[in-house]
Amino acid sequence: MIRELADGVRTRRVAARELVELALRRIGSLDGTLGAVVGLRAEEALAEAAALDEGIARGEDPGPLAGLPCLIKDIEDLAGMPTTGGSLLFRDARPAERDGLMTARLRAAGAIPVGKANTPEFACEGFTDNLVFGPTRNPWAPAFSPGGSSGGSGAAVAAGMVPIATATDTGGSIRIPAAFCGLAGIKPTNGIVGRDPALAWPDLTTSGPLAVSVDDLRLLLAVEAGPVAGDPNALPSWRPERGLPRRVLAAPRFFDWGPLPAELERSLAAALERLERDLGVPVEPVGPGELLRSGNCDTDWPIHTGPELVAWLGRERVERSMELFHPATRDFLEHGLRVTVDEYLAARARRFAYARELDEILGEDAVIATPTLAEPGWLAEGSLPGMDLVSLPPSVYNTNVQNIAGYPAITVPAGRCENGVPFGLQFTGPRFRDGMLLDLAEAWERADPWPRAAEGYAPFAL
Repeated sequence: MIRELADGVRTRRVAARELVELALRRIGSLDGTLGAVVGLRAEEALAEAAALDEGIARGEDPGPLAGLPCLIKDIEDLAGMPTTGGSLLFRDARPAERDGLMTARLRAAGAIPVGKANTPEFACEGFTDNLVFGPTRNPWAPAFSPGGSSGGSGAAVAAGMVPIATATDTGGSIRIPAAFCGLAGIKPTNGIVGRDPALAWPDLTTSGPLAVSVDDLRLLLAVEAGPVAGDPNALPSWRPERGLPRRVLAAPRFFDWGPLPAELERSLAAALERLERDLGVPVEPVGPGELLRSGNCDTDWPIHTGPELVAWLGRERVERSMELFHPATRDFLEHGLRVTVDEYLAARARRFAYARELDEILGEDAVIATPTLAEPGWLAEGSLPGMDLVSLPPSVYNTNVQNIAGYPAITVPAGRCENGVPFGLQFTGPRFRDGMLLDLAEAWERADPWPRAAEGYAPFAL
């Protein structure tokens, strides 16, 4: 979709200013009920669009994302706008003096930032709510969350407000909102997309795209990929390999938290049947205990991330500011304060064991298929229906192992749950075989295309 929009701008069939105006109108008319957008730069975006149109008239190359309006997740810098991270600690932050890396790469490719997208505080939850801007709602089912932490981005793209919105992934933050919003989303192999700055979680976090189609993912990942000075783990270059996997290992979960909810079991079974029937890829069922035996990434994840967020913010500031944090963030940070050095180092060491096990399981041409999430959705404020929890339990995720071990994973729409929230099917592949995951997702999309916008919303197009 975005290729066609950008080609329309490049060939002057449509003006970049028209696309920016459309995005601003849609945000103005739709966001009041969704809460996906936390700030706009309308005048600046319109001026940048007009300048891009003038450059095209002079024969200049506008780039592969020519004139496409985009939103920037509110943990990433956008020059001239504050970066609050959804936290009262930074609600009065000064405007950023320069663009962050992903903002800069999108701009260099011709995209035009129109504003910032909502995120949970410090992007450390699987739902999108904070004490600065409030909750973001799922356009498919407004009582439910679009997921997190890139929930503002996912909701905005699914509702057709913008064609592009940035996303980051530390424990599923691209894949969770993509799954719940009926989008495709890829968490790349760690190192394909450079990081600057590395934020609070230098070993686990990567940027990556979510979008309405796999072709959009391809183009956006090509724009975002590449090294950056200061990131010791960034690859100097990456070229996606093509081809479908030879086999698919299918599991309900990576770790044994018990059976899936019945409707997810049915959705997974139907998706696996389609995978064999329509794509001709053999599926081998495996149990959670057969995948990884070195530990549990879902319980290791907060051992990694809690202390690192405490260190990033500063222990003294965390301890004296507890009353300012969202209850889920407070719970997360209190856990981080309790983790010992020995516990933290042991969890870091287990990363290598997980990577070895996955290398041996996947080889060069296998993938693991799971539900992206192990619950059919949670409410917009971050609780499971019928349960009064401060934070979501680790059993809801199938998305932590890929960050801890550094593997790529992609989610694609595969139906809809009884509550109206889309069901996402996730494929985890060998390291650096991101191109194989994109090919598999594209074959899935061709066999069973999904809607280009949430029900009741229109895709972003003139």
